Amino acid sequence: MILRFATPDDVPAVLAFWKLAAEDTNRGGDDTAAVRALIERDPAALRLAVDSGADNSAGDGGGDIVGSLIAGFDGWRCHLYRFAVHPARRRQGIGAMLLADAEERFRGFGGRRADAMVLDDNSLAHHAWAAAGYTPQDDWRRWVKSL
Repeated sequence: MILRFATPDDVPAVLAFWKLAAEDTNRGGDDTAAVRALIERDPAALRLAVDSGADNSAGDGGGDIVGSLIAGFDGWRCHLYRFAVHPARRRQGIGAMLLADAEERFRGFGGRRADAMVLDDNSLAHHAWAAAGYTPQDDWRRWVKSL
């Protein structure tokens, strides 16, 4: 298992992985242009856990994606998105490795607190976040507007 940053060549595999392993992929926003823009703007934001022992017939050195996490920093706050682990690889420490890596990145920026976008009805995710030491902040509600 290795952790690495996503590259533009990874985008199709990342999108396919999110369809398999992530929640809330049907509301839009997860498309090639958006993920490429993220990688271009912040090449270290999209972290991948990759099975380095997997057959890599594509020849890109990538292996099979088994986990992902976007660790975004806007200069003030630390944000976590698209935390996903392959369903067949859950409870093997992959998520913990991704989170530790992201938190180390945030500490390097001087970050003091990380927040995560977690769906209210995703109880599986609630358990994973709680196990990592995150707690819900009941006095906040996210407001959104499609642009």
